[in-house]
Amino acid sequence: MPYVRELQARIRELAERKGAIILAHNYQRTEVQEVADFVGESLSLAKKALETDAELIIFCGVDFMAETAAVLNPDKRVVLPEPASTCPMAAQLPASLVREAKRRYPGVPVVLYVNTLAEAKAEADVICTSGNAVEVVRSLEADTVLFGPDRNLCWHVQRHVPDKKLIPIPEAGYCYVHKLFTPEDVLRLKEERYPDAELLVHPECDPELQLAADFVGSTGQMYRHARESALSTFLVATEVGLVERMNRELVGKRAVPAKSDAICAEMKLITLEKILRALEKEGPVVRLPRHVMERAREAVERMFELMEVLRREAPSAR
Repeated sequence: MPYVRELQARIRELAERKGAIILAHNYQRTEVQEVADFVGESLSLAKKALETDAELIIFCGVDFMAETAAVLNPDKRVVLPEPASTCPMAAQLPASLVREAKRRYPGVPVVLYVNTLAEAKAEADVICTSGNAVEVVRSLEADTVLFGPDRNLCWHVQRHVPDKKLIPIPEAGYCYVHKLFTPEDVLRLKEERYPDAELLVHPECDPELQLAADFVGSTGQMYRHARESALSTFLVATEVGLVERMNRELVGKRAVPAKSDAICAEMKLITLEKILRALEKEGPVVRLPRHVMERAREAVERMFELMEVLRREAPSAR
C-alpha cells in the first residue's frame, strides 16, 4: 500500500502541475478511482470533460468512452492510458453493420447505445445511455426503431415502450460481464444469505434477472438509488468496480456483489503506472477522422437536446 499511495501522490502532483483532469469509470480499479478527479458512468464523464477548462484529459475507461469524450471535446487532448482497453460489445457493431441495417430498413431511425465506437455513432440519428434509453426511444415519433448493440438493453426498452417496434442490431449483441449473472444463482444468493437486501440489476443483464430485480438502472442510477434508499443492504448485479465504489463512499450502506468475479478485464488493464506514463508523455491521444467526429457529435448532441426538451416538459406533464 505505501507504494500505491506514493504513486497516487506522484500522479496527483503531475496532474495538477500540468493542469490535467483525470476521469475514471465506475468499473475501474479502486486505486484508479481514488486518484481521479471524477468517477462515474461514461456519458457523465464525457460531460465533465466538456465542462472542464483543462486541455489535457486522462480518461480511465475503455475505447468508446474516450472516443465519446474526444468527440465532444475536439479542441482538447483526450488520452487513453491503455489503448488495449477496448469494449468487446462495442466491437460487435461496426459502422458497416449499421449501414447495412439502414439499407434494409430505409427511413427507420437509428438509436445507438453510448457503448459503441465513434464510427458507429456517426451512422446514428441519436445516442442513448442505459439510464435514458427508454425516454429517448419514447420521444421519437417513429413506430419502428433500429436499436443496438446490446440485446438485453433493447429488451428493457421494448418492455417499457410496447407501442413501438424495436429491431436489434446486431441480432444478439451482449456484454460478457453481465451475461455472467444467472437468475438462479443470484436469487439463491439473495434467498440464502441476503433476504433483506434490495436487488439492483443493470439492464445489460438477461431479461429473467431484470424481471426479478427490485430496481433496474445504469451504474449511476444504481449508485444514486442506494444512496437515497431507506434500506442499507444491496445485492448489485453489475461489474464489481461499482460495488467497491459504493462501499467506499456510501456510509452506512453495504453493497454486495451478486457475482464476485464479475470483472471487466479490459477495464482493469488501466493501472496507476499507465496513468503516470500517460501524464508524462501526454499520450496516447485519441484521434478520429474529422467527419466521424462531426457526425458522431451530432448524434450525441441530439440526445442532450431530447433530454432537455423532456426536462422542460416534465412539470406540465404532472
